[in-house]
Amino acid sequence: MMKNLLASLRSFGHAMARAAACAPLLLALATPAPVQAAKPAKPQVDAPSAKDHPLIQRFTGSWLFGAKTAEWEQTQFPVGMGVAHDRWSQAVPVEGRLTRLFYLAPRGKTPLEVHRNYQQALLEAGFKPRFSCEQACQDLYFAMDKTIDFDGGVQWAEGEVAGADDSTYSIEHGALSFDGRFLYGTLSKGGQEVHVMVYTSTAVNKTTNTTATFIQIVEPKAMATGQVQVNAAALQQGLAADGKIALYGLFFDTGKSEVKPESQPQLAEMAKLLQAQPALKVYIVGHTDSQGALDANLALSQARAQAVVQALVTQHKVDAKRLAAKGVANLAPVASNTAEDGRARNRRVELVVQ
Repeated sequence: MMKNLLASLRSFGHAMARAAACAPLLLALATPAPVQAAKPAKPQVDAPSAKDHPLIQRFTGSWLFGAKTAEWEQTQFPVGMGVAHDRWSQAVPVEGRLTRLFYLAPRGKTPLEVHRNYQQALLEAGFKPRFSCEQACQDLYFAMDKTIDFDGGVQWAEGEVAGADDSTYSIEHGALSFDGRFLYGTLSKGGQEVHVMVYTSTAVNKTTNTTATFIQIVEPKAMATGQVQVNAAALQQGLAADGKIALYGLFFDTGKSEVKPESQPQLAEMAKLLQAQPALKVYIVGHTDSQGALDANLALSQARAQAVVQALVTQHKVDAKRLAAKGVANLAPVASNTAEDGRARNRRVELVVQ
C-alpha cells in the first residue's frame, strides 16, 4: 500500500513538472502577437507657401499638404446631386480669387468629426448653406475631377499617408476617397458673397485611419481692366474685316447681368464708333462658356446683351433703333471649354453688323 502511495505521488510530481515545462508555451499560444505599428509618415511640413485662408482655419492639429491660389479663375460649386457625362450637371459657375486647400487631420479623427467641426465653425461665422450631401455622394466625388480639375496646379508638400503593415500612400491628387461628405454655401465678406465648399472623406482608404479634407473658396473681385479694351478705331477695322468683333472689356458678376462700372471705358469706345457712323446698326450678342445648363446660359447671355444695349442708350445717347440684343449662350464658342483659358475666351460680348 505504501509503495502504491509513493508511486502515485511520483506520478503526480512528474505530471506537475510536465505542466510547468509546458506553461511558457501555453502562455505564448494564449497571448496575441503584438500588432505591428504602421510605418511613420515623413515629417509633416506644410506645402510650400501654403497657409490657411483667413475665413476658415484648419481642424486642430491638421497638416496642410496641398494648396493652390489663382488671382482670377472660374470654377464650379455643386447645388444638386445631378451628374451627366461624368460632370456635375447641377452646379453654379463662380469667378474670382480661387483658393484650394488639402488637409490631413490627426490620425484617429473620423471624417464625421472633422466634417461636423468645419460645418459648425462655418455656421457660427454666418455661413448660408446652399447644398450638402451626407451619404451616397460617390457620383459627385467621381465627377468632381472632370468638372473642376480639383487637383490641377496644386503645390504638394513632401510626405505620405501611413497605412497598415508598413504601407504608405502618395498625398498627390488629394489623398481623398469616395466615401465623403459635401457642404457648399456662402459667407458674407465686405458686402460680397464668398463661396465655400468643404469635402471630407477617409484619406485614401480605411487602413490609414486618417481623414482628408478638400476646401475650395472663391472670393469675387474685379478683374484688372485696361488690358482688353478695344478702341473705336479697332472696332471699325474689325467690323469692316469680319462683320463682328469680340469685346472682353465688358464685365459682369458671375451669374448676373448688370454691367459693372469698370465696363465704362469699353462702352465709351462703342458709343464713339456708333456716333461716328450714324447709319451703322449692330447686334449686341452675349456669349457664355459651357458651364451650367443651356437654358440658364441662354437667359443670362440675353440679359447681359440687353444690359449693354440699355447702357449705350441711357448713358451714351445711342439711338435704341440701331441696336438689337441677342443671347446665344455657349452655342458659338471660339475656343475649347475643357480648360479655363478657353472658357475665358468664350465668355464675351460681340458687336455684329446687322
